[in-house]
Amino acid sequence: MEQAPAETSAPIIQMSGVTKWYGDVQVLKDINFTVARGERVVICGPSGSGKSTMIRCINRLEEHRDGRIMVNGVELDHSTRNVDVVRRDVGMVFQQFNLFPHLTVLQNLTIAPRKIRGATRQEADEVARYFLERVRISEQADKYPSQLSGGQQQRVAIARALCMKPQIMLFDEPTSALDPEMIQEVLDVMVGLAREGMTMVCVTHEMGFARTVADRVVFMDAGRIIEEGAPVDFFSDPKQDRTRAFLKQIMHR
Repeated sequence: MEQAPAETSAPIIQMSGVTKWYGDVQVLKDINFTVARGERVVICGPSGSGKSTMIRCINRLEEHRDGRIMVNGVELDHSTRNVDVVRRDVGMVFQQFNLFPHLTVLQNLTIAPRKIRGATRQEADEVARYFLERVRISEQADKYPSQLSGGQQQRVAIARALCMKPQIMLFDEPTSALDPEMIQEVLDVMVGLAREGMTMVCVTHEMGFARTVADRVVFMDAGRIIEEGAPVDFFSDPKQDRTRAFLKQIMHR
């Protein structure tokens, strides 16, 4: 049965005792993680630590084995209806842009609202143009993805997710596929969203972004949450040796 949304005081994301396996390899180990409404959480850690898998479980792109995941009061279980409800509330931006190459920018933004939310062409176009303006590429509406830079394509991907009017935005290393000069333009858009109060969970190695935007930084290693805290404490006084080693390595890149 479809569940009603949670009260606003409840965590918008709650993971309790979550595990995930790929065959014989356990990639998530007893994950306990909550996100408050409007909170901005950055997840960092070495490659293979389970960061991306964890956030992909939040909208059921990956299926957990044990434990419980609640998103906006709806449990992600084997109910297809519940999965659909959660995905309407959760936008996601990936490392790769995943734009339809045969559609214009505007068409990429309007296809999901029309097909999934039942918006009219005019309604979808108006919303799409509004969000293209928000990510500062309104002049690119009639171009195709191949005509845009990587940074512009990623901003289109963010605008596309926003067109579904999500309550939560997930970012899976959104700048890792970009050239260095394009990274800041994407981070600027994300900073703007954060300042407007969007609930955000972001996997990234951009520690400057974490210091500026995050309410909390979470460090993962070998499928576990090793340490978490406010940025000022996380960066200045990490408690775990593994966290200190990671920060030393990443800060000297």
